Amino acid sequence: MTTAPTVATLLRSPAWRDRVRVLAGSVPREAVRGVRLLSPDEHPADAAGQVLVLVGALRDGPASWRVDALLRRAADAGALAVLLGGEADLAPPTRLLCSRLSVCALGTSAPVLALAAEAAVQVAEPEVARARALLRVQTALAEGRVATPEGLVGLLTDVLDAPVSLLDAAGGPLTGPPVDPPRLTEPVLQVETADATTSVARPVLLPGARASQRWLVARVPASSPEAVVLATTLLAAGAAALSGWLATQRLGLERDARSRAGLLADVLRVSGEPSAELRRRSSTAGWSLEGWHVGVRVGTVASVDTAGLRDDVVRTFADAGVDAVVVEHGDGWSGWTTTTREPTAEQVRALADVLRRAHRGLQGLTRCWTGVGRPHPGPAGISRTLEEAADAARLAAGRPEQGHFLHVDQLGMAQTLLAWTRTSTFEPAARGLLAPLGDPDGDLVRTLAVFLDAESSLTETAAVLGIHRNTVAARVARIASLLAVDLTDRDQRLALHLACRAVALG
Repeated sequence: MTTAPTVATLLRSPAWRDRVRVLAGSVPREAVRGVRLLSPDEHPADAAGQVLVLVGALRDGPASWRVDALLRRAADAGALAVLLGGEADLAPPTRLLCSRLSVCALGTSAPVLALAAEAAVQVAEPEVARARALLRVQTALAEGRVATPEGLVGLLTDVLDAPVSLLDAAGGPLTGPPVDPPRLTEPVLQVETADATTSVARPVLLPGARASQRWLVARVPASSPEAVVLATTLLAAGAAALSGWLATQRLGLERDARSRAGLLADVLRVSGEPSAELRRRSSTAGWSLEGWHVGVRVGTVASVDTAGLRDDVVRTFADAGVDAVVVEHGDGWSGWTTTTREPTAEQVRALADVLRRAHRGLQGLTRCWTGVGRPHPGPAGISRTLEEAADAARLAAGRPEQGHFLHVDQLGMAQTLLAWTRTSTFEPAARGLLAPLGDPDGDLVRTLAVFLDAESSLTETAAVLGIHRNTVAARVARIASLLAVDLTDRDQRLALHLACRAVALG
């Protein structure tokens, strides 16, 4: 990156070297912001950071009081230096005045207009370089040579010759090298220095959004103000392009979500044979209406972006080994799996276990609760199994002891247990049965309740309670010892299950 020149840089340049010399004052270290022609009698209003080039001769020559007046006017306007025609030495009072005013007087016998032109080119060079860099980015975008966020980050990295990263709204890396991002707040630009680098951050906003969806961050040398300015300019262009891509992507997501939701509504209305048109639309969407279907309902809070998270939900199911149709449906997602033959009871239980694992993965994405329906055949079976799944999901929302996950068969047993335990005589007996375990709200009673809800699965109990499997095994062994029961005995497990339910309701 070309840096802005100083007066010393100009004096060393081929155009000025051996042609311009310092007559009085010290050479300033500040960057030259501009070169300006000045007539002998002109009073510059604002010349901050500029080199003033005198055009025309002063009356009475360089020893005239007019030189002192000119230098004073230049200093008052904030000029760094004044280039005078001629190389004659200045009078001692004038040299002393230059030192006192902190203005540098330069002299030359060469044509001043040519020297001014050469200096102006050098001063403008950083802006020209910045314009060329911006043009390179804009041209790549306009010609479609960069059509992805990854491609844009790569282009910005190449043009800036500095690492650039794309972060999510929370500062997590999406594309580019990991960075320690600056504090990401809502100002359009934020620059923070860390060690020898400076972070330049630019938010990427969707039209109408109040909060940023993404952040572009570049790390440039802290010693180069020009690099910070260039990064600011290029990240602004990149953020605008990303905003357009996000808006287009969002429109596509919402269009696809409306299409899926409309198709699902038509499928749920089927009571007999579906129309040829519905079959065609379902086939195009990749939905099989025939076969045996097991419904899944994932509920979540109303603020969740169900369209934006759908791909993550599909991916989570796939990672758990579930090939499911997933549709944005109300406050959550409805879906189902399909097999050509009726699944056996063992296969249904195995599927429920897999879906439970998927549910735990979904809880890493958002707060949710999941219900699973029974297998039902044919096009109308989709509606039936989804109704069951929805019922189970509604109850699962209030069942933290079951990890907010319920299979409809599990729901049926739970309802039966609840009916049995709502008698006036059962609760005291239940409390007496569980008394050796101590506090009814303690770890042992809670572990026993979750363990029985999880069908004696140590792994599932550990997942629901958020503790290690070995801890669960130790607690279960202690429970069996304290209660003097055999937890492998079905009747004893049922009695304890009833007791846990009664105590929880009491």
